[in-house]
Amino acid sequence: MLLIRRERATDADAVAAVHRSAFAPHYAAAGPAAGAAPVGAPPEVALVSRLRTDPGWIPTLSMVVVDRETVAGHVCVTRATVGPFPVLALGPIGIRPDLQRRGAGSALMHAVLGAADALDEPLVGLLGSLDYYPRFGFQPGSRLGIVPDRSEWASHFQIRPLSAYDSQIAGEFRYADPFYDL
Repeated sequence: MLLIRRERATDADAVAAVHRSAFAPHYAAAGPAAGAAPVGAPPEVALVSRLRTDPGWIPTLSMVVVDRETVAGHVCVTRATVGPFPVLALGPIGIRPDLQRRGAGSALMHAVLGAADALDEPLVGLLGSLDYYPRFGFQPGSRLGIVPDRSEWASHFQIRPLSAYDSQIAGEFRYADPFYDL
């Protein structure tokens, strides 16, 4: 049975292991010629660690999937901005390979989006698959007048409006600083 809960301080090593196992196959498959990360941990592992010490970290929106008392998935949502408006950024999200394509990631997405909505946040932005994230209500940011602050991200930049969304929120989306150190 899977359980979704907030991340605890004691989960940090298990969360790192999840992201290492979830993302390492991606970088290994890409190979060095494709610009893959150097041998070692995928950049998502360090990103989560740096986000935890950033002012944009929101502990209530860092969640884990627990499978038989073992952390098997993680997602975090951090503070971002669109111009002067505070908004949220999702990522990374990682699921242990043995639970991928079995609903754990979807359950984690629904949980974190529901929690963000309950906190009266207006929207969540992310960079990600155009095939996967629309099932959770994400759409190209340009449809809402929101663009990433790096033009090379535009093709995969998506926004999920929440209940508190206001159409006056438009302009350039900026992630928490650790996202720019990747």
